[in-house]
Amino acid sequence: MKFVIKHQMKGRMRVHLQQKRMSYQQADILQYYLESKENIVKVKVYERTQDVAITYRCDREEIIERLRQFHYDTVKVPDDVLANSGRELNRQYWDQLIMTTVVRYSGKLLLPSPIWSGVTVFKSLKYIWKGIKTLVQGKIEVAVLDGTAIGVSILTGDIDTAGSVMYLLEIGEILEEWTHKKSVGDLARSMSLNVSKVWLMKDGQQVLVPVSEIRENDQIVVSMGNQIPFDGIVESGEAMVNQASLTGESLPVRKCAGGYAYAGTVVEEGELVVCVKEMNGSSKFEKIVTMIEESEKLKSSLEGKAAHLADKLVPYTLAGSILTGLITRNVTKAISVLMVDFSCALKLAMPISVLSAIRESSHYSITVKGGKYLEAMADADMIVFDKTGTLTKAKPTVADVVSFNGSHPDELLRIAACLEEHFPHSMAKAVVDAARDKKLVHEEMHSKVEYIVAHGISTMIDDRKVIIGSYHFVFEDEKCTIPKGMQEQFDVLPSEYSHLYLAIDDVLAAVICIEDPLREEAAQVIQLLKKEGIEQVVMMTGDSDRTARAIAQRVGVDRYYSEVLPEDKARFVEAAKTSGHKVIMIGDGMNDSPALSASDVGIAISDGAEIAREIADVTIAADNLYEIVTLKKISNALMKRIHCNYRTIVGFNSGLIVLGVLGILGILPPATSALLHNTSTLLISLRSMQDLLD
Repeated sequence: MKFVIKHQMKGRMRVHLQQKRMSYQQADILQYYLESKENIVKVKVYERTQDVAITYRCDREEIIERLRQFHYDTVKVPDDVLANSGRELNRQYWDQLIMTTVVRYSGKLLLPSPIWSGVTVFKSLKYIWKGIKTLVQGKIEVAVLDGTAIGVSILTGDIDTAGSVMYLLEIGEILEEWTHKKSVGDLARSMSLNVSKVWLMKDGQQVLVPVSEIRENDQIVVSMGNQIPFDGIVESGEAMVNQASLTGESLPVRKCAGGYAYAGTVVEEGELVVCVKEMNGSSKFEKIVTMIEESEKLKSSLEGKAAHLADKLVPYTLAGSILTGLITRNVTKAISVLMVDFSCALKLAMPISVLSAIRESSHYSITVKGGKYLEAMADADMIVFDKTGTLTKAKPTVADVVSFNGSHPDELLRIAACLEEHFPHSMAKAVVDAARDKKLVHEEMHSKVEYIVAHGISTMIDDRKVIIGSYHFVFEDEKCTIPKGMQEQFDVLPSEYSHLYLAIDDVLAAVICIEDPLREEAAQVIQLLKKEGIEQVVMMTGDSDRTARAIAQRVGVDRYYSEVLPEDKARFVEAAKTSGHKVIMIGDGMNDSPALSASDVGIAISDGAEIAREIADVTIAADNLYEIVTLKKISNALMKRIHCNYRTIVGFNSGLIVLGVLGILGILPPATSALLHNTSTLLISLRSMQDLLD
């Protein structure tokens, strides 16, 4: 690529690309290419001027070399990145602002006064009619104020005031719509589907392949706990599918042959074979946008209260205008009061504050599915941690495989990996990773795999029953036995590890020792959460009391519960809520999903099971727990901002109305009054878009 350097300073460079024009797609490709490179902090591509501003933390020559190597045709960019970048949207609204301003002032300068007046009167009919329709519906809302102000100005012959008011209203509408769509778009992109590999049905066998290799009409297998990556028709199988991300429904929906499966939904129970029908990433994106715009999930109670209050205050603004007119006998002063209302600011600034907080959270690899969860996070006084993969590291490792049936440990590990790869959980992933590191090929050699939540996995291999899971599942539920003469070896298994038990034909075959080290930051995170307002920290785990007690003492939780089942976690959360607590639940596995659903805020660690991520209200992708503290800080700061905005909006606009009623504001024309009101709304909205954390 050819370019010239326009400006440079330490860590920052602005270059101009030597090409005639740059399309939106080319700008997105270049931005994606540069942002994917190491040591590049920030990139801004200006498609109209063909300029690129790059902030970096490496040698200048390295950036220059990367630009030289770049070519649009050689960069592979995901379809959904191009389809939903938001660049064209921003340009569209910016052009609308410019065009609206150009039309107004060029019309005033170039058109004869009578013609311009006629155009203004014609445009006013839209606002007047909207106000009349609102009144007919028995409502007194902002449309009534706008229609009255414009109508009275037209009737009194003050055409210029009517034109100025309509111009300001148009600008306000464009900014409001732009801000809302941009915020929703940013949020939707952060929530878009991110599946890297899927099971492809090929020649009667299931093969794990990258998503990029899937084509239309391919058949993919989606088992329990996994996300459906593409839209398609169910070819076979039966499952209960959680569609909350698309429809907001809390209850799973039954899917069977002939039904339609949607990308982004999750199989809670059963297994499906889906024939892929829709490949592009925009399908999922558009559905998320629809969900965000329509679902009440997005609304915090404070947003609802603000919108309700805004509508309730409109009649008082109207009454203030009438009173001003009666006292001053001056129509212009009365119209000035009409130009002041609470609705725009309250209805715009509050949602923008919430959407901006959600967007800011995404910068820390935190996905929040609605404003009410930020509000609940701020109010929360109790947090419940799952242990495995949460307080302990998300990537446990296999420390040892102890054979109890004479088979080689690698062969036993291979069998275990063949079962565990179907059900994503941190301990299952450790087994699969250990087999891969040893280059142990584990082709599909078993029959249908059955997963028993919080217990283990059962299947048949060569007509032999094979199970893997917890001590409780293997020895108490399945009544498996330890081979003769092996009890002593069993008794001296290292206690510092978690254990997975593999049994064949009801006889113990192997014990897989899992090293699950504690996260270094766990203890400090718990202390920081308490500083941010959390009063009680609880740990719950299915592990033995010995393991749970050791972890609890090291991290400093207030209480811990060991050997608990999924329903025990959910019951504890429900009981805590009944006693008046606002509860946060943090987990990463399928067995955490009931408690995540029951809590006020369910937080899933994204390396865990997809069903947990789907059901959770918040997903954290970062590989540390500090982001929980970050989310708590953002939530606390958001509530402070909303209350501050509320006081500012009510105080400022109330002051304008009082001044109008007293006649003092009458020295300003209605257009200036509208300008003051709209400017304050815009400034508060812009302030609401700023990051909450420094």
